[in-house]
Amino acid sequence: MQDAIYMQQAISQAHNAWALGEVPVGALVVKDGEIVATGFNQPIGTHDPTAHAEIMALRAAAEILGNYRLPGCELYVTLEPCAMCAGAMMHARLARVVFGASDPKTGACGSVVNLFEQEKLNHHTEVVGGVMAEECGTLLKEFFAERRRAAQRMMDQAVGTKG
Repeated sequence: MQDAIYMQQAISQAHNAWALGEVPVGALVVKDGEIVATGFNQPIGTHDPTAHAEIMALRAAAEILGNYRLPGCELYVTLEPCAMCAGAMMHARLARVVFGASDPKTGACGSVVNLFEQEKLNHHTEVVGGVMAEECGTLLKEFFAERRRAAQRMMDQAVGTKG
């Protein structure tokens, strides 16, 4: 039940990304039952390939808590983390990662690879996937469907002006 409450907050952060034309992924860091920091995708607007929702939330939490290590913290994110974000989470020493929708193209928590289960790595974070997966996945599908419709309208207008 608590996971769903926090995931709903991550979904709210994803809407912030959508409003800026970014892929709608949202994240938050929780410690001792309190939301410490939030983040949403911003790589396009910031011209920063590392500005994924998870990284933004981790950066904010580290600043607030005064430590790049975040022991005892949990991260909630609407989409399965990629390899970059999973690596950052391991370096932060998160206790737990909870994600919504799986990512069959770049997911690093089991869909493509599971970095958190690599025995040779020195930190192992508990991972829970599929929390509010349908809601998280629908948000992404609607975003990309809207983008395709907008691109089609532009193409139709361009063709209409040439004729």
